[in-house]
Amino acid sequence: MAERSANILFKDELAGILIETVNGGTRFTYHSNWSKGDIACCFPAIRREHEWAIGLHPFFQHLGPEGWLREEQARSAHVVEEDDLGLLLRYGADCIGAVSVLPPDAAGSLPDITEATATPGRTVSGVQKKLLVTRDENNRYTPATAIGPASYIAKFNSDRIDSLVRNEALSLRWTAAILGEQEVTKFTTSFIEVIGETALIATRFDRGPNGEKLRLEDCAQILSKPKGQDYAGKYDAAYEDIAAIIRQHSVRGTIDLLRFFNRLIVFTLVGNCDAHLKNFSLLETGAGLRLSPAYDVVNTALYDGFDQTLALSIGGQKVHLEAAGHDLFRRFGKDIGLPERAVDLTFAQLRRRVAQAEKIIMPPPAEQADGFRHKFKEIVDNSCLRILET
Repeated sequence: MAERSANILFKDELAGILIETVNGGTRFTYHSNWSKGDIACCFPAIRREHEWAIGLHPFFQHLGPEGWLREEQARSAHVVEEDDLGLLLRYGADCIGAVSVLPPDAAGSLPDITEATATPGRTVSGVQKKLLVTRDENNRYTPATAIGPASYIAKFNSDRIDSLVRNEALSLRWTAAILGEQEVTKFTTSFIEVIGETALIATRFDRGPNGEKLRLEDCAQILSKPKGQDYAGKYDAAYEDIAAIIRQHSVRGTIDLLRFFNRLIVFTLVGNCDAHLKNFSLLETGAGLRLSPAYDVVNTALYDGFDQTLALSIGGQKVHLEAAGHDLFRRFGKDIGLPERAVDLTFAQLRRRVAQAEKIIMPPPAEQADGFRHKFKEIVDNSCLRILET
């Protein structure tokens, strides 16, 4: 069987070629005339060739989806679900971020796929049931087509959990109240007719006002972490690794390190135990790469049977949510190089903002004691007692 290849574009300009090697790996090579710098942190242009020994390089692996959308794409394109490169050759023309993957002999064509849920030529990463959508002239959100804008991501409830949309909307709203609206992705909720369900609609921040592609890399891509069996690779790291990424690649490393510290505490306060490598990204700005707005924030502690251990290790160990307290984060702040005064100010500001935002998660008077809001608020209150000592 002949090895396959793909053209790799950066902001729709040909940057290099990706080929499967005879030993079962892949090699990305910059074109000899490429002079516009790195297309990714793990592909410094000073080195023209980047080889991966087994399978598809993790940077490209993480461009593809993980769950429901992957199944839809594989079925619609008649591709084996485990074939990472095969899926990208059909759906990688428009990925999250600025990198595109196209067949070398069909740089401008798209596969013959008509299912709205598959979106020919486009893909979005992550395990949750989701679609790329656009807004029509009647302000309704509809699945994005092969061409034209795809400015939003619609995220749906799962078959097992019917409150994911409600949960994420409330978690994002509370997080924005604590950290500031500019620190969190813009979002709303809306009914999507083609699916017949209400979705959380997140505005994509990897697209400019005119649809231009912006460089965006999650930390699993930056660390070149293979997706692993059952996509467990995104959990194989420490929060200290993310801090190191920020120090190395952010043009405002000191500021972004403090933003990350605040964000990690707030994620823990809201019971988000699934803040893995793919949930922290660096985004292109006019000045250079910066920590992106927060996204994928869910109170996972609300659900029985969900692992309530923080997604990544901290201080050299995996920490259960109920063991994540004030001293742990104070040590973490020191370990990643924050001044003691900055850590003190962080806790003081968070205490004040949590008190101001209490009304956001307050249960309605008619809700029973075991209702959604009561459980949500109980988790947040308990975390605040442990971490903020309020």
